[in-house]
Amino acid sequence: MSSRFAGGIAFAHPLSFWGGFAACVAGVLLHLPMYLHAADMGYHMAGMPMDAPMMAGMGLIVVGLAAVAHGLVPRGFLRARPAAEVRVRALDDARMRPAHIGLIIVLTAAVTVDAMKPITLSFVAPGMTKEYGLKSALNPSGDLPVALLPFFGLTGTVIGSFLWGWLGDRIGRRTSILLAGVLFVTTATCGAMPSFGWNLAMCLLMGIAAGGMLPITFSLLAETIPARHKGWVMVLIGGNLALAYVVTSWLSSALVPEYSWRILWLLGMPTGVVLILLNHWIPESPRFLLTHGREEEARAIMRRYGAVLAEPGRDDAAAATTDTTAMSSATEATEATQATEATGAIRDDHGGGYGRLFRAPFTGLTWAVVALGLGVGLVTYGFQLWIPSNLQQLGLSQATADSALRDSALLGLPLVFVAAAMYGLWSAKKTIIVLAALVTAALAVFAAAGDSLADDRAWLYVLLAGPIVGTSVIAAVLAAYSSEIYPTRVRSRGSGLSAGVGKFGGVAVTTLLIAGIAAPSIGLTALIGAVPLAAAVVAVALFGVETRRRPGDAAAPASPAAEPADA
Repeated sequence: MSSRFAGGIAFAHPLSFWGGFAACVAGVLLHLPMYLHAADMGYHMAGMPMDAPMMAGMGLIVVGLAAVAHGLVPRGFLRARPAAEVRVRALDDARMRPAHIGLIIVLTAAVTVDAMKPITLSFVAPGMTKEYGLKSALNPSGDLPVALLPFFGLTGTVIGSFLWGWLGDRIGRRTSILLAGVLFVTTATCGAMPSFGWNLAMCLLMGIAAGGMLPITFSLLAETIPARHKGWVMVLIGGNLALAYVVTSWLSSALVPEYSWRILWLLGMPTGVVLILLNHWIPESPRFLLTHGREEEARAIMRRYGAVLAEPGRDDAAAATTDTTAMSSATEATEATQATEATGAIRDDHGGGYGRLFRAPFTGLTWAVVALGLGVGLVTYGFQLWIPSNLQQLGLSQATADSALRDSALLGLPLVFVAAAMYGLWSAKKTIIVLAALVTAALAVFAAAGDSLADDRAWLYVLLAGPIVGTSVIAAVLAAYSSEIYPTRVRSRGSGLSAGVGKFGGVAVTTLLIAGIAAPSIGLTALIGAVPLAAAVVAVALFGVETRRRPGDAAAPASPAAEPADA
């Protein structure tokens, strides 16, 4: 079967891919006998030697991953012509089609599965602390700090964010998503690792797999969803970070008491398999296909999703003219011209890797994205990561703490829909500022009140909804925003940057905990997140731009002063 078959949804070498995928699944299954044999011991596997099936499974996974990569990655991907020569934009007025709906459903599932990976870190930490005798707030006399687990996992997500951002522009959006999905399956073996060292190694690989799914997903959506719909669609899909928290906390409260913390990692296999089996509904990026000379496939996908090929020097100007005509003020017309000129000025400068994002006309805008991503990361991987352990330290049982977090997440879930409406109908920039300010306020209350909030459970649940759901929604809005403000040729890198700095914030806060500089208390982790998030509000207010009524492919103007009058 040729890679040109089926309009960009086939594989470079299908037999190699499916054979490798089957080997990976078999390799994971061979890890289960040791886990099941430990049932009489409460699934405690610490100190057990690896048996022969587990060793064989590891070998199968290594061989399977090599075969999967061969089956997915086309030949000559490093020799593709520069992406700046090809630009694709969704039609502004195109209707949502069944193809769009199917893509949204599949990518919603992908983002949910992806988000559950780092969230699971916080729910396995208490159980791992007990099994391996690790040092934490629940066990101050332990040896190695449990914070090493999120440190390795988050370091992996930082690597993965930048790696997948680069890969998405080189081997294609769809290929990157499927490769990450296979890694989701294989890293489920973390739940069967008998030693803490092997858990750290597998957690690093899990982080690399999970680090790039969201930015790659949003890059694909930005190239296929009609312009007038893509903002709120991406926020809704990204809002599944909050849904993932609900699902993970529910699974933890329902399964961990019976099957131990390990079950949360093992669930990565069936969820990853489902994602791979849904691959038929994930198209390849038309831009990627065009850069590899696969024009027939690219045009078939563009017809299916209502996208068009924008020829440099002609379609951009036409898009700007159309947009300017629709604007009612001279200021808005000037803004459209400036945005088009800014894009044209860098059309021939497509190199520079991630450094390109920090040069004109993106400099101030990129630093605003970095500031917000860092603030979100510090809240997510500081406050959120340790809240299950902190609630248990305050006297709640594990099941009660997990249920409290689930209820708080459900309480704040409507914020996802509110944010999508704000982003799509009002203002992207102002939506970010309002949400970040609200989360900062909630964190400030935690920083001031600290452990005393445990005396008022009702207020505790309400306030928890802010850092849990609010931060997830901000992350979704930021992912959508960063996928819209950069041109197509650097879009994956821009999305990868926003995701990567968020994960870097997690690495920074866990480093403080490992070094013993800070204790993961409610008040301190809230303060660590509140300060940079407040600074990010200022940065976005100064340098952020609007994405509404942008001309065609590029949303970023040369400077913040070039924003539309109604921004």
